[in-house]
Amino acid sequence: MSNYEQSNQLQAKYASAGLVLLGFPCDQFDNQEPGENYEILNCLKYARPGGGFVPNFQLFGKLDVNGANTHPVFQYLKESCPATSDEFTDQPYIDWEPVSTRDVTWNFQKFLIDRNGNPFKRYDSATYPMTLEEDVVGLLNQ
Repeated sequence: MSNYEQSNQLQAKYASAGLVLLGFPCDQFDNQEPGENYEILNCLKYARPGGGFVPNFQLFGKLDVNGANTHPVFQYLKESCPATSDEFTDQPYIDWEPVSTRDVTWNFQKFLIDRNGNPFKRYDSATYPMTLEEDVVGLLNQ
């Protein structure tokens, strides 16, 4: 099951308890989000993940998560949560400056935020949404 599909599953399971999942597309990682904002939903529905997928969570327009044009939301999140790895080496896909060890390193990196808007934890892009369930439930029960 893809990150998108697991995101839908997590949102559906905990929306009534107060979970609000937000998706921020970004094209800073090997041009994996090409095109215009209006094309994103069709891409999700027909190509990636495809199969008629429609997100049940808020999906925003593309923004920069790294570099000189980092959106203020991601500036705050990156300053508030430690990086998911101690290493961040130059990769061929990096096309932003300046590069920082706190940068988002790939698509689908996740940030969990409590009910008061305080960042709780940052998760690597390889972490699937449903593996955050224990942390989500813990924060929802606070």
